[in-house]
Amino acid sequence: MANNNSILERLDGLASRFDEVSTLITDPQVIADQARYVRLTKEYKDLGDILKVRKEYIDALNGLDEAKDVLVNESDPELKEMAREEVQTLEKRIPEIEEEIKLLLVPADPQDDRNAVLEIRGGTGGDEAALFAGDLFRMYAKYCETKGWNLTVSSASEGAVGGYKEIICTVTGEKVYGTLKYESGVHRVQRIPVTETQGRVHTSAASVAVLPEAEPFDVEINEGEIKWDTFRSSGAGGQNVNKVESGVRLRYNWKNPNTGVVEEILIECTETRDQPKNKERALSRLRTFIYDKEHQKYIDDIAKKRKTMVSTGDRSAKIRTYNYPQGRITDHRINYTIYNLNAFMDGDIQDCIDHLIVAENAERLKESEL
Repeated sequence: MANNNSILERLDGLASRFDEVSTLITDPQVIADQARYVRLTKEYKDLGDILKVRKEYIDALNGLDEAKDVLVNESDPELKEMAREEVQTLEKRIPEIEEEIKLLLVPADPQDDRNAVLEIRGGTGGDEAALFAGDLFRMYAKYCETKGWNLTVSSASEGAVGGYKEIICTVTGEKVYGTLKYESGVHRVQRIPVTETQGRVHTSAASVAVLPEAEPFDVEINEGEIKWDTFRSSGAGGQNVNKVESGVRLRYNWKNPNTGVVEEILIECTETRDQPKNKERALSRLRTFIYDKEHQKYIDDIAKKRKTMVSTGDRSAKIRTYNYPQGRITDHRINYTIYNLNAFMDGDIQDCIDHLIVAENAERLKESEL
């Protein structure tokens, strides 16, 4: 086996760490410390993934040595032909495995595995912006369906002619934040609005924010200082909704550790007819809001390092244009253009996200100089 291999040297250290972590996660003291236990089980899974690829890499290097040996020392033409094919296959596969390993060795965003809070707001363009925000919501809802994720609306404010002035939902599933984070930013639409009588194309916008959902132990909240109000929900739900005070409103004064300024946070939740459930969800959104603010510095640091702005905290950046007359979608961060607008708006957005992930991975590799 090739031994001039710095990649293998790096992987050998990880094998002993994997053994150490697998012992730790069975220790009752570690299990009792919820935050540490969650961190270690994630590390155990990540190391397991790397070591699986390490095994394939070692097998491939050994297989290549053996096949070359057969070519040199074997006289049987059939065996030599098999060995030649094996050498060709492995010489193509080994560099691919090396790239996979390099990416696995680059520290991923620790938030990637989390669930996400998705916020969509109609921006400039009045009624048309609200309609577009509604179209984006439908697009994400369909996409989440294809991924097998669960999307739950926690609050929504409808536009005058349809769509949403604002809609906030929670998305749960596997690696939700790591996938949806690329959608944060301003989405611009160019089309003839339903309200337009002259047939002119207008430009409007909606903003999307994707926040990693906070775990209960991520942020400290003094629950005694939360002011709660209840109110009657309006909207769909028939008779019951307006008779029962199921909607909840939460106010909380929070000191921003990055600026030292005290901010009042206001959150409403009308998701269910069950007041305790709405309280629980409002609390969860409060935690996520604070966690997001506290992590803004971390996100800004990444943004300074990375030039492509693929997934940074700048939610005011215009990231994508949806041009209806031409049936065109353009993602401005990576100059990605496709002409399948109808399918895209029906939730077929994976190809665009894949391109964004590839661009960000290239940045991460450059950054770590692997």
